[in-house]
Amino acid sequence: MNEVLKNIKSRRSIRKYRGEQIKDEELDMILEAAVYAPTGHNDQPWHFTVIQNKELIDEMSAESKKLMAESSVGWMVNMGKSEHLHLFYNAPTVVVVSGKKDAISPLVDCCAAIQNMLIAAESLNIGSCWIGLVKFFFESEENVAKFNLPEDYEPYYAVCLGYKDSSNNRAPERNKNVVNYIK
Repeated sequence: MNEVLKNIKSRRSIRKYRGEQIKDEELDMILEAAVYAPTGHNDQPWHFTVIQNKELIDEMSAESKKLMAESSVGWMVNMGKSEHLHLFYNAPTVVVVSGKKDAISPLVDCCAAIQNMLIAAESLNIGSCWIGLVKFFFESEENVAKFNLPEDYEPYYAVCLGYKDSSNNRAPERNKNVVNYIK
């Protein structure tokens, strides 16, 4: 099987990481894959904030969980109150992906960049997990400033990166009959 397709099919969201930090060269390759994602009108409206400070990652998790616990959505409240949940699964690297607010399609473009990151990480045998709930943390202007996010950019998601502490589970069965051919 083609290596790209193999990595796409074997990639799983990893939620258990070893403690050691990934190599700078590996991180650079993952980020390079991100910036080669397609964008509307070649806008490239993204910014990547790399966090490798455990205390800051733990703070982001704790503060996000606190805000989640105050939500009106039941499952989110339960997650926020969970003593065992670390929002970033104790990954040694977290990359916050932000999009330029006045771009044509920043959310879609950033999502394409994230997908490239996930596939690149898998190709390097590095675990990854796409985190959507980080948005709670960055609703505070104080937190945006603390992490020096660029002005006129909105943080959308985060990506956890780290060496896998377990092997990938087999992919669940995929839905059939989701393609309609018109010739």
